[in-house]
Amino acid sequence: MMENKKKRVVVGMSGGVDSSVSALLLKQQGYEVIGVFMKNWDDSDDSGVCTATEDYEDVAKVANKIGIPYYSVNFEKEYWDRVFEYFLDEYRKGRTPNPDVMCNKEVKFKAFLDYANKLNADYIAMGHYAQSFRDDNGVVHLLRGGDANKDQTYFLSTVQQEQLQKAIFPIGGMQKSEVRRIAEEAGLATAKKKDSTGVCFIGERNFRKFLSEFLPAQPGKMMTPDGEIKGDHAGLMYYTIGQRSGLGIGGNGKSNEPWFVVGKDMSKNILYVDQGYDNPRLYADHLDASDLSFITGLDYGDTFHATAKFRYRQQDTGVTVHVLDDGKVNVEFDNPVRAITPGQEVVFYDGEECLGGATIDAAYMAEKKLQYI
Repeated sequence: MMENKKKRVVVGMSGGVDSSVSALLLKQQGYEVIGVFMKNWDDSDDSGVCTATEDYEDVAKVANKIGIPYYSVNFEKEYWDRVFEYFLDEYRKGRTPNPDVMCNKEVKFKAFLDYANKLNADYIAMGHYAQSFRDDNGVVHLLRGGDANKDQTYFLSTVQQEQLQKAIFPIGGMQKSEVRRIAEEAGLATAKKKDSTGVCFIGERNFRKFLSEFLPAQPGKMMTPDGEIKGDHAGLMYYTIGQRSGLGIGGNGKSNEPWFVVGKDMSKNILYVDQGYDNPRLYADHLDASDLSFITGLDYGDTFHATAKFRYRQQDTGVTVHVLDDGKVNVEFDNPVRAITPGQEVVFYDGEECLGGATIDAAYMAEKKLQYI
């Protein structure tokens, strides 16, 4: 590790235990470490719990404890322009975006990396549960994290090769419990801090109230696919495919089974609902997606087999991927999958390696497009 003594790593420190331990381990390994707190949201807005001030204080405590310089850098404009505007636009279309994917792509591995480069960083690091290795040709591959419950490769699926070349993952092979143990033994202020939840960098909020501050709600009718009106919805943007809670419908009708969102008609402002968790209307056997991105930049051919996730923490499903023109892709499933949701990512894996992903546009069952959007 002697070579590390002259290598500078800029660590994105969130005020949480994961990035704290990343900074600690890198310092112990002989790197020159600089901590940077990313301020990406104006915490003067009072619509929810945004803990930026408290988080920065924790960064300061940790940085002082382990003996590294630290800075706070404002990326509010980059976050708004590149992530939040996209987030709102997807909801306007009735889709369900994944802001964490875009946050990694546009802020953590772009705006933050650009800043780190100005500090002459050799590498950047954060607190991601993911791993990487460099092959004999110098290509960096992204691997699942050692803690299956915390693996974050789904959110890193759009990171580009040139960005991954500059990234290291100090806690990537660890279990969360081990990370907390290291933090406790080192006396870090974040050792027992609760994990962050909510929208990336925005925090915990009443999501419906928060979204309504930026997008006007348009209430409409809630009905079955057969046309039976079941009530009113608060606005299509508040609902996602497969959702059960918040519908306000009891288990009446053809059975006592609960009701689920099975589709949306944006042109007529109708929310479609039907009964049963395993309702056939919730299942698809293939999908169309766009903005295809491969992490290695390697050519996998026009057709290849892989496994895929369609949402975070979902079990892998065997798929056949057909690569089309203009970043588009058609994905066939080995077995039908429930609640495929436009706006989410389909992420491809080869064993432990994350190959990349694409944004879901539409889902189908036996060539029939499901009523999503």
